[in-house]
Amino acid sequence: MAQVLAPLADVFDRTAHPNLLVGMDLADDAAVYRLNRETAVVSTVDFFAPLVDDPYTYGAIAAANAMSDVFAMGGEVVFALNIAAFPEGLPPSVMTEILRGAAEKVAEAGGLVAGGHTIWDEEPKFGLAVTGIAKPSKLFRKAALKPGDRLYLTKPLGTGALLSALKKGVLTDGRFLQDAVASMTTLNRHAAHLSHEAGVRAATDVTGFGLLGHLWEMADQSGVAVEVTVSALPPLPGIIEAFEADIHTAGESRNRAWLAAHVTSAPGVDATHEALAYDPQTSGGLLIGASARRARKLE
Repeated sequence: MAQVLAPLADVFDRTAHPNLLVGMDLADDAAVYRLNRETAVVSTVDFFAPLVDDPYTYGAIAAANAMSDVFAMGGEVVFALNIAAFPEGLPPSVMTEILRGAAEKVAEAGGLVAGGHTIWDEEPKFGLAVTGIAKPSKLFRKAALKPGDRLYLTKPLGTGALLSALKKGVLTDGRFLQDAVASMTTLNRHAAHLSHEAGVRAATDVTGFGLLGHLWEMADQSGVAVEVTVSALPPLPGIIEAFEADIHTAGESRNRAWLAAHVTSAPGVDATHEALAYDPQTSGGLLIGASARRARKLE
């Protein structure tokens, strides 16, 4: 996507828009525009095809995932707009449940759904354009990691390969799906609040690039190197069994390919836990960097 956006860099003179605190020139989680010294608008958008069969759950996951970028910047959700593509033959009741799942999740975050736009398409797709607010001086940034910071991850990993294994029938225990759904529908709002209380400034959320992809973005922008003990990463129930059954996703392969020049694996590293670090996530947790002093407030 960086290659796609690069030719657009000369459309706007960045110096002519000093209140655009985060834009296309910075690979962060959301755009941020300063209104005044105390308030900035945080704006983001995300949508995807169904990951689960239940329409209400699909809407709730999509909403939690879309709002996560606002929390990852240290903001609060104000309102959201639905973005939907539905097949013409899809029953209205199914559409309603998708929208209901999303609306109730936005309400849980303290916001509201104020409208949206729908088109017809052969495959359902749904998501939200989310508007939030944040204090400019309290933004979380990928580029704020410091040498010696400890890393904290607020959700277990493995939604990518786990959902694939369930879809293929390799895993059949319904509890694995329940655990994955519980994780994906959990808002990152509380984790963001705790991070603010601890004085954290370095954070992102873990989504499609996997843990290592998003962590590399933080390390690269911050000018630091990072060491990860993959055996310490928290797995979702069932994901180890999925990897042992040789279930891997195309997203994991893409993440490995683009990170090959940036990530070095130690000899003898456990392949299963290494796969977990590359696995693409949906509505993953916050990845937080904190000094030892501030870390005590997170533990």
